[in-house]
Amino acid sequence: MMVFPDFGGVGAEGDLRTVIGALLMFVLIIAVLMLIVSAIVWAIASSAGNAHTATKARMGAWVALGAAALAGAGVAWVNFLLGIGENL
Repeated sequence: MMVFPDFGGVGAEGDLRTVIGALLMFVLIIAVLMLIVSAIVWAIASSAGNAHTATKARMGAWVALGAAALAGAGVAWVNFLLGIGENL
């Protein structure tokens, strides 16, 4: 018995690639903006001597950096998987 997945079952693969890429681009833009805002707040809070706000802003900067890295890698990962799906 030979059973294979039906790769033709996913209709509008080009549209799917475009929608996922656009959504991940919005996430990447927002993450980079939040990284900039967190870094500015971190610098101002550190210079003003507000340790609690500086700690929160530092954590926000790290989270935004991680989100930007994941969003950027997500676009490459989706394109890689769709490319493999075409060649199977």
